[in-house]
Amino acid sequence: MNGPQERHSALRKVALASLVGTTIEWYDFFVYGAAAALVFNTLFFPNQDPLTGTLLAFATYSVGFAARPLGGIVFGHFGDRLGRKRMLVTSLLLMGAATFAIGLLPTYDAVGSWAAVLLVTCRFLQGFAVGGEWGGAVLMVAEHGGSRRRGFWASWPQTGVPAGSLLATGALSVVTGFMSEATFGSWGWRIPFLLSAVLVMVGLYIRISVSESPVFEQAQEEQRRSGQQQRLPLIEAFRRHWREVLIAMGARFAENISYYVFTAFVLTYLTGHLGLSKTTGLNAVLIASAIQFAVIPLWGLLSDRIGRRPVYLIGVGGLLIWAFVFFVLLDSRSPLAITVAISVGLVVHAAMYAPQAAFFSELFGTGVRYTGASIGYQLASVFAGGLAPLIAVALLDGFGSSLPISLYLAGAALVTLVAVLLAQETSTRNLSDVSAAREQTADQPQVPAS
Repeated sequence: MNGPQERHSALRKVALASLVGTTIEWYDFFVYGAAAALVFNTLFFPNQDPLTGTLLAFATYSVGFAARPLGGIVFGHFGDRLGRKRMLVTSLLLMGAATFAIGLLPTYDAVGSWAAVLLVTCRFLQGFAVGGEWGGAVLMVAEHGGSRRRGFWASWPQTGVPAGSLLATGALSVVTGFMSEATFGSWGWRIPFLLSAVLVMVGLYIRISVSESPVFEQAQEEQRRSGQQQRLPLIEAFRRHWREVLIAMGARFAENISYYVFTAFVLTYLTGHLGLSKTTGLNAVLIASAIQFAVIPLWGLLSDRIGRRPVYLIGVGGLLIWAFVFFVLLDSRSPLAITVAISVGLVVHAAMYAPQAAFFSELFGTGVRYTGASIGYQLASVFAGGLAPLIAVALLDGFGSSLPISLYLAGAALVTLVAVLLAQETSTRNLSDVSAAREQTADQPQVPAS
């Protein structure tokens, strides 16, 4: 497959496989978040007052984020040792099984506190799986193509997030639209979780058909020829790339916090604080996710033209402004204004999220790329997106105002601003096996292969 047309065709196929698989995994992850905001407080924590029940539901939601770094470490280790493709198939199967199981769980009325224990276990498995998904999906695309349009192609797996949100919100919107709230709370909420089984089969079929990353295969071949074996990817990532890991974490902070405020907490704010219907919030998130899906590749393409850092900084600056405009529009209670608020918020978020895939991939060498990118990405999730709905709910309850939440978003933007300014521009870096392998093995003792 040496011709430009054949390589381009292979790249499109890999991008499609990463997009479909990532969409399904994020569908599974997000359908839980929406259910936690809408019904899990009464189904699994009925003995608590509404606010405490919501906080506990979001606490189980956060368990998935706590599990993500562990998934990133485990999948990253084997992805850097055995290959990207195997880990992507494994993560998809694990996520599908955990999500399907949630759809079958007994509630508190049936088994008491064990219901919450089972829910937390399934959520942990979801987080573990998605922790390994992101790194492999973006690397498969980034390592299949050249540097000229890497930002554009690597942004396509990123569209799996709004696509997954679109599917999850759409499924919940359809279900809530065709049944009463009592029926939805009784058994209707299970339908979106059970649908995961069908989606996983589709994603598995597509994902199995793609080839392994050529950059990884060539780096492995060079390692075999040299008779040398790299150290543990996790150790190497922290020993040689600790600065890059910290930059990735900081760059992720504002992007991750803002996303879960704009898509998860907003449902609680609209229904609990403003007293609006579930449908109003779900429909607004649905439209906003569709818009974000369309703009992510455009931001990715722009990052190929002007660089990763400038596009990222556009998103940070936009968030500093929109953090305060967002709640003003929500408080109007106008469905149109609410839709505009969430849509613009996700467009601003996309300016950070689109170049992120190529940016993080370019920070690390081939031998630790899966591990390094995953750790930076997933560790930040624990302190950023994993806590964002909890912190936002607590701030709203404690102050009775949205202003502290706006300040929280602005503070996150400042953290990311510093991280991106400290980073170097990476858009022209070469991800080829030769350069990456040399970078990884330079200036370190060599261990003979066994």
